[in-house]
Amino acid sequence: MKIAVLGSGNIGSTLGRLWAKTGHTIRFGVRDPQKPEVQALLTELGRSASVSSVAEAITFGEVVLFAIPGTSMDEAITANAGILNGKVIIDAANKISAPIANSMATFEAKTPQAKVYRAFNNYGWENFDNPVFNNISADMIYCGPDGDSRAAVEKLISEVGLNPVYLGGPEQVGLVDSVLRLWFALIKAQNNRNLAIKVLTR
Repeated sequence: MKIAVLGSGNIGSTLGRLWAKTGHTIRFGVRDPQKPEVQALLTELGRSASVSSVAEAITFGEVVLFAIPGTSMDEAITANAGILNGKVIIDAANKISAPIANSMATFEAKTPQAKVYRAFNNYGWENFDNPVFNNISADMIYCGPDGDSRAAVEKLISEVGLNPVYLGGPEQVGLVDSVLRLWFALIKAQNNRNLAIKVLTR
């Protein structure tokens, strides 16, 4: 797939790197393409990755990952609503200090034809870089519309090494975000960010 990764911080660079290594073509959308860290990432990934403006990356991508600061989400969605509409979107950004951490309402208002998923928002980047705990893959609890686009998102979750656990449609976004709050409470209590969640079934 052609994947637009908006943001090149810990989350964006980690996921972009992992997807590039599984054969996808990555376009990082950033404000400053010449930033040394971005150029180093491109050197590492070679022909699997490129960099451009945010708008150019969105146009390029079949799937668009938002891994930018949560405080920038509403502005970015609004500014690029026309080219985002109809895309498969993964919202991994958290509005940490806001009452609602996700941007689902903004997506629904500005990009009603987009297929928006809430995923990769409830762990620290360390657990994407190494998602296996004692030979068991951690779960990624996510939500979004059912259908072909869901299969694509599950494939991307699996390729990171996580086990996708579907919680339901976009109306479950608050429950997905509660996993983030649980993770924060656990890492504080355990004093350990290398911690993830597993759903057991039989």
